[in-house]
Amino acid sequence: MFISATSERVMTLIRHVTSDSSMLGLPFLHLTTFFSQTPHFQTHIYFSLTYSFYIPRFYKKFIVSMKKFGFSPKRSSSSFIAHYPSPSRFALPPAPSRSLSDSVMIQTLEVAEPVIVKWDPESSNYAKVTSLFYDNRREALEFIKLVNKLHKAMHALVAENSTSDLLVRAQHLMQIAMKRLEKEFYQILSLNRAQLDPESVSTRSSRTSTRSSLSDFADESDDDVRVAGELISEVEDTAEGVMADLKLIAECMISSGYGKECVKIYKVIRKSIVDEGIYKLGVEKLKSTHVHKMDWEVLDLKIKNWLAAVKIAVKTLFNGERILCDQVFASSDSIREACYTEITKEGASILFGFPENVAKNSKKSPERIFRTLDMYTAIASRWPEIVSVFSFPSTSSIVNQALNSLIKLAELVRSDLNEFETLLNKESLKTTVAGAGVHMFTMETMNYLSLLADYSVLPDILIDSPPPEKSVMPETFFGESYSSSSPSPSVSSRLAWLVFVLVCKLDGKAKHYKDVSHAYIFLANNLQHILSKVRSSNLRYLLGDEWITKRETEVKKFAANYERLAWSHVIDSVPKNVSAMTREQARDSFKKINTVFEEAHRKQLAVVVPDAKLRDEIKVSVARKLLPAYREFYNAHRVEMENDRKFAGVVKFAPEDMGNALSDLFFGSGSASTSVSSATSSSSSKSRKSFSR
Repeated sequence: MFISATSERVMTLIRHVTSDSSMLGLPFLHLTTFFSQTPHFQTHIYFSLTYSFYIPRFYKKFIVSMKKFGFSPKRSSSSFIAHYPSPSRFALPPAPSRSLSDSVMIQTLEVAEPVIVKWDPESSNYAKVTSLFYDNRREALEFIKLVNKLHKAMHALVAENSTSDLLVRAQHLMQIAMKRLEKEFYQILSLNRAQLDPESVSTRSSRTSTRSSLSDFADESDDDVRVAGELISEVEDTAEGVMADLKLIAECMISSGYGKECVKIYKVIRKSIVDEGIYKLGVEKLKSTHVHKMDWEVLDLKIKNWLAAVKIAVKTLFNGERILCDQVFASSDSIREACYTEITKEGASILFGFPENVAKNSKKSPERIFRTLDMYTAIASRWPEIVSVFSFPSTSSIVNQALNSLIKLAELVRSDLNEFETLLNKESLKTTVAGAGVHMFTMETMNYLSLLADYSVLPDILIDSPPPEKSVMPETFFGESYSSSSPSPSVSSRLAWLVFVLVCKLDGKAKHYKDVSHAYIFLANNLQHILSKVRSSNLRYLLGDEWITKRETEVKKFAANYERLAWSHVIDSVPKNVSAMTREQARDSFKKINTVFEEAHRKQLAVVVPDAKLRDEIKVSVARKLLPAYREFYNAHRVEMENDRKFAGVVKFAPEDMGNALSDLFFGSGSASTSVSSATSSSSSKSRKSFSR
């Protein structure tokens, strides 16, 4: 019990004495260990204090303290020493030297402190107004190197002795260095906005060589190309250096535990650039109620702005920002992701949210489907880029927003197509066109369909749409043999169905012409217009050559029916056996020919055939059947009719006059009251002569 109590008092004494750290250092740990292993504390305490390792100042304080705690040595120190053998027999550890971490830290401080303090903004006006990286880049690189070395030394010393006074000194230097680097990071980002412009960054990182960049100067002289190449190289080199400096600073600050300060500066500056870019591109966040109330002409302008903006934003703004962010924060995936997300999320959400807003809230308009398809194409064609640029998990909401816009736009396209079909079905059958020409309804419908066929994204939108009912659309109009050879059966079937609805409406309108021949020329004209639009657009590939061939055959049938109803009685009025006719029979035949030709000419003069090829085909066909037979009859009986006064005036038309009259047809320039004499009195042209031959 006594030993135990004494041991406790001795240990308390030791702690009291060693509270003065200036008197006792690390070697005292050996003394404490020695006492804890020896039962005779008084004896060993006196012995240890005579050991030459400890200084006399410590010895005196120790003796005073022992008396204070009630220890009274029975022997003097001299007798004590005489009683015991030489202390060399006790294996106490030697005095420890300074640790390796201490030595490294002291050396590091000696080298780093002058450089770091030199650039302390608080220590001198020079450091406050001067940029380290612009003033002396070599010294800047040395500064970074020394800061990294200081951080490593601190890390090693903390692991060995976390209470070392050297750490306080090192930490103070580290704070000075980080303030300096914060200042440099801010200055480089702020003063190099042009070099770090997203367009410049994305262009440089597209891995195009300077030679490819010079393709814009292909038409210039060699000197101009050389100068341009030097300028481009200079700008690219400058920008590369700027990004390298930012990367060095960022890596240094992050590894030193000051990543938060670095990231804060980067986010503030770069986000302002992205937001400014979105604003300058004309993209703005609109409320749904605002879009719903907006006139289509106004909204159309905003859509056009958006279409131009999305191309630049994806390819340049967001891509360039991603490249810059990846390079500056290459050392930390998490920081790189967090920075890029916060910088671009707001602007990208506004950009990709606009189409969905339009799809949900815009007013109906005939042109809306095409703007909707334009927006769908703009996103779909850049989808790989969008997914690549916003590949971070934290930016998935942006990709989802773009996807939602695609879904809503596709729904709107399908809705507008159904609405268009409804309008076709509601078209009045009673509205005809003067001259049996091409109806405005046909023109507008085919313009609509030919424009739709130009959109390569239409198959993606209509892939799940139900096909037209086979029982309604005849196999002869568009069967499985047509759709199987189509590059996009779903689109082909849908557009063929809409053409079929159009043709059915035209059939209904044709029935309202009093003159049946006009009904057939009306159908021929409109189907010819349909064919013309199909041939000149992507409808040709969607409907196929076989479909076109069959429609061409139908046009010829309609034209033949028109010719039969309008001109067959004129052709039949010309006698076939002219040599066996008497004068009276010839006279009656001339009169009949005059009457029926004038009547037919008067009726058909108002007819319009806009297609030049179809117009000439009809004229040539009528002329070939009428003029040769009439010329034979005319040559056989003209002389005797002119020589006999009783038959004067019977012969009204020479074959050339009749040919001229036919050549004036199908331009829609006449009316029912127009006389054929005006046509016969006009001078013959080359085209007219071709009919009279």
